[in-house]
Amino acid sequence: MSAVRILIVEDEAPIREMIAFHLARAGFESLEAADCKEARRLLADERPQLMLVDWMLPDMSGLELTRLIRRDSDYADLGIIMLTAKSEETDKVSGLDSGADDYITKPFSSRELIARIKAALRRTRMATTEVLEAGDLRLEIAGHRVLAKDAEMSLGPTEYRLLKHFMENPQRVFSRAQLLDRVWGSNVYVEERTVDVHVTRLRKALTEHGLRNYVQTVRGAGYRFSATIKGE
Repeated sequence: MSAVRILIVEDEAPIREMIAFHLARAGFESLEAADCKEARRLLADERPQLMLVDWMLPDMSGLELTRLIRRDSDYADLGIIMLTAKSEETDKVSGLDSGADDYITKPFSSRELIARIKAALRRTRMATTEVLEAGDLRLEIAGHRVLAKDAEMSLGPTEYRLLKHFMENPQRVFSRAQLLDRVWGSNVYVEERTVDVHVTRLRKALTEHGLRNYVQTVRGAGYRFSATIKGE
């Protein structure tokens, strides 16, 4: 099982290195970003399970970055802990109101940091070793990996969430509206035909690994996931 991946967003290199050192000792994998632009790239490319973000950053505040991320349904499961020297109650409230799961005031001990990280991961249910399996397909939730016949698949974030939902509910038929609500979220406006686009992408990825009929169209009803029956 892959280690939980944590993104450190901090413009001071010595602090980033110190945090990365303690994360490694605790068994976590770390990614480092000195600004929000690099943080957003790493979020999209590397899909960490949790982000440690400093309040004061050169291109955008950590507060603004957190608010931006929380508006994106692709990162609904991302844990966020704010790191800052600000200790006033109003600042803490602002940090939590922005969407952060927790708030740590500098300076902090490594023990406190690791304890808060583990607590945040438990809350977001990303530190589990849960695995979903169906036929020749294996989805590792904590490691955010999908294996098809033991070969790792490359999926976009929406295709990953779509597949995860299907694998959690095998043999059930979901309409486009239901998939929009459960995968994209009820507060996000997306046209129903968008579901078809992402289902097509998911099918293509599965087919490339020899899993042609795992996602099936049920005429007049929607889509169903099955590793045991042929598509209609």
